[in-house]
Amino acid sequence: MEESSSLSRRRFVAVSAAAGIGIGLAGASLWPLWKYLSPVETTDEKATVAIPRSQLGVGQAHFFRFRGRPAVLLQSAPGEFIAMSAVCTHLGCVITWLPQEDIFLCPCHAGKFSKTGAVLAGPPPSPLESFPVTVKADQIMVG
Repeated sequence: MEESSSLSRRRFVAVSAAAGIGIGLAGASLWPLWKYLSPVETTDEKATVAIPRSQLGVGQAHFFRFRGRPAVLLQSAPGEFIAMSAVCTHLGCVITWLPQEDIFLCPCHAGKFSKTGAVLAGPPPSPLESFPVTVKADQIMVG
């Protein structure tokens, strides 16, 4: 009886060790994929971006990087500027501007956002994050 119980203990230890090694190898191989798919960490939360007013016509969108992530500035009406994240709130794809429809579209799963960032259709769970905008002379300041 002692011999059979020691064999089952040995088998348990061997299986446990093999499982631990397998989990460790799986984690080590999936870590780079996780880091690639996760959002970029921001470095300077107080950063501001200056965009020349001449680069943005009425109804046009200007894409740029803000706090290490894609962002967009839109002039929806003369002198009316809206800045927001260009990252879809569903799975993190970068949105595009469709001027003929006056909406933002996520190309991954057809999520639609209004020009203010509100969800119009599709799977996005929340609106796009907005950023403060001020106009100083011929510069549009985001942040």
